[in-house]
Amino acid sequence: MKGSIFSLLLFFGFILAGCNPESSVSEPAGSDKLLNQTENGDITLGKFAPETLRELAAARAGTARYHNIANAIADGYVDINVVVPGMGVHYLKPDNLNATFEAGLPELLVYQPTEDGGFRLVAVEYAVPVALSPNAPAGFTGNDDVWGVFAGAPGPEDDLWTLHAWVWFNNPAGMFNPINPLLLP
Repeated sequence: MKGSIFSLLLFFGFILAGCNPESSVSEPAGSDKLLNQTENGDITLGKFAPETLRELAAARAGTARYHNIANAIADGYVDINVVVPGMGVHYLKPDNLNATFEAGLPELLVYQPTEDGGFRLVAVEYAVPVALSPNAPAGFTGNDDVWGVFAGAPGPEDDLWTLHAWVWFNNPAGMFNPINPLLLP
């Protein structure tokens, strides 16, 4: 029993270390903007509550394997042909689209095309059909995340509440701001 509790504490300590502004955690190749760096103007996570930090860590842990876009495609994420300046290329996992917010299981992955023809994972995006939740869903702990409505096609039944979290690339406009000025053309 004591061994399993220690293992659990060690695991959570490892996950939380990825969100500690003073820690140095290396990321997979292609993610040169670390969430926890501050010396180069990257975001500081100190303003978030401990629960929000745990949720952001869960978002990173749940999507780390998707730095390789082939893993995302193999797991059911599909290119939905939504490319937005200041965001990137959106891949949706239809099986995740429901009324439930789960930090580690985002409905969308957001990629930035790279100069060599590849893709860099920059953000996750959560989506809840308006038809399933007429009011903005509860998301991350606290009041920092603000959901917006994306008007889908072909009709209003396809409208989605959406929320970005820039867990893999710095967004000076804010962790949950949908537009990242560093990615504008």
